[in-house]
Amino acid sequence: MTLRFARRMVPIAGIVTSRTMARRNAPSRPSGPSVDDRIVLLFGKEEYLRRAYTDQLRKQLTQQGTEADTIRFDGTSASMADVLDECRSVGLMVQHKFVVVDNADAFVKGDNRPVMERYAAAPAPEATLILRAETWHKGKLDGMIETVGSVVRCDAVKPDRAAQAAGEMAQLRHQADMPPDAARALVERVGVDLSRISSEVAKLASAVDEGQPITVELVREMVGPSREEQFWMIQDVLLSGNTEAALAKLNELLTISRIEIVPLRWAFVDLARKVHAASQSLAVGEGSGAIAKRLRLWGPAGDRLMSVAKHLTPARARRLLRDAIETDVRGKTGQGDNVRGLEVLTIQFAQALGG
Repeated sequence: MTLRFARRMVPIAGIVTSRTMARRNAPSRPSGPSVDDRIVLLFGKEEYLRRAYTDQLRKQLTQQGTEADTIRFDGTSASMADVLDECRSVGLMVQHKFVVVDNADAFVKGDNRPVMERYAAAPAPEATLILRAETWHKGKLDGMIETVGSVVRCDAVKPDRAAQAAGEMAQLRHQADMPPDAARALVERVGVDLSRISSEVAKLASAVDEGQPITVELVREMVGPSREEQFWMIQDVLLSGNTEAALAKLNELLTISRIEIVPLRWAFVDLARKVHAASQSLAVGEGSGAIAKRLRLWGPAGDRLMSVAKHLTPARARRLLRDAIETDVRGKTGQGDNVRGLEVLTIQFAQALGG
């Protein structure tokens, strides 16, 4: 995906966004805002893209030899009068203004919307008003903005696009090679948030020698596991039935990874629920394959859980689920020490699943 600024195409890390734009007597153009736009609306969950489009606009204007001042407003507190005054007033030493309003959905609501519509009908020629928001309610204003500028959706991207972006960030910003397998490993660890990916890519690029690639091994060494991976880690070690190993992993997650204790308790309850369901189903003669499919048990971890369930009576599995739920309730209601409660529950799991 590329953006056209004047007549030059500039990439934004391979990210594809949706965009609509209509202009009087103007042919269609590639996706993205242009320095010719007087109003630009950037909305969607992906903050990285909202900032990237803003930075690209500013950079392209500078490359054309036009100096611009940037004025920022928070839409939750800014007045319409102050924002429009900035758009309409350009000093002798200033050639152009970028007036950026964040939380723009709050800014244009109510009585402010018709005022903004009147401005959109005749925007100031020496200013670019950039409205940025995570959410946006469509209306008449959208079409008016499209007439004089751009409306760009900045939605969260899919994992494959996020991995592509990671590789291009490494190459374009840090002159480092990040092969696809390493990029995918990074996305698996941190998710598709592009701001987080950008930060992690910078950290990884600084750790490799010039000319050396960012490897999967380096990603795993330097980027902490995702919450989902951390849940799998504690569930996997609990299934081993090894009390010492389970307590050590619990301590690591709490003191080193600093995972929050509430979702960690949920991991115990989730495992107990699956073990109980599998044990009951096996006891009434349901096939292992059908159980695994229904409970979404895949791979080696799923095989281990099914193996444990085959040797655990439904009554023992039910007691384990009860213990997990009671520990969760005590933690949520402030009864007893949270860490001590999880340590006791870890021992109960090891005794039940290791026997």
